Amino acid sequence: MNNLTMKVEAYRATVTLTRAEMRNAFNDEVIAELTQVFTELGQRDDVRAIVLAAEGPAFCAGADLNWMRRMADYSREENLVDAGKLAEMLRVIYTCPKPTVARVQGDVYAGGMGLVACCDMAVSVDTAGYCLSEVKLGLIPATIGPYVARAMGARAAHRYFLTAERFSAAEAHRIGFVHEVVPAEQLDAKVDELVKALTSAGPAAMRACKQLVQDVAEHTIDAALIRRTVQGIADIRASAEGKEGVQSFLQKRKPNWLG
Repeated sequence: MNNLTMKVEAYRATVTLTRAEMRNAFNDEVIAELTQVFTELGQRDDVRAIVLAAEGPAFCAGADLNWMRRMADYSREENLVDAGKLAEMLRVIYTCPKPTVARVQGDVYAGGMGLVACCDMAVSVDTAGYCLSEVKLGLIPATIGPYVARAMGARAAHRYFLTAERFSAAEAHRIGFVHEVVPAEQLDAKVDELVKALTSAGPAAMRACKQLVQDVAEHTIDAALIRRTVQGIADIRASAEGKEGVQSFLQKRKPNWLG
């Protein structure tokens, strides 16, 4: 792959954007590569957690300028196809069966906000800046909107979608967009701490837990939803992993997924 690297070690996959000179901005190649790698990693038994990282001063600066120049002459039909590919990439990351952690080492703008929002959790350096800059260009953060609004909440989205203000990592933390803010020298240690927790839990339970959040968050708590949660716990209790986890706890030993 030309725009990113991927490595797997000790049940952890690290996907790193490597277009530092372009501030890791999106183009059609980056979108295709991220879609492919997250699809593949989601199916690998030797992966229990995925870290999305980047090189250089920016985590992701949104759309690549050359890509934007090409899009400027697109017809509406061509724009539909192009936006559909970006939307599919975001969906693949958000619904990836493996838990995902954004390791934010630098600034996050526009479409890059979608990358962070699609990950299950995010750790940011304290010097990173955040911005939903689309309205300054007469555009809207449409494809990333559902994920960003869920991550920061509707109230914050109303402000930052509309004003295109740059805001700090501390503000991103205050509104819940990122989970942790640390000095640069502590970034890897904090990410490692989260990954250790993720890789220590039951792999099937992790997949089911991630799906549970997506199924229940912001949905009406009605009879159908309650029925789904009852079925969910019954299924996991009756599974091989669920039985092993409970037995290992009762017998005061490590579960088999920890070797």
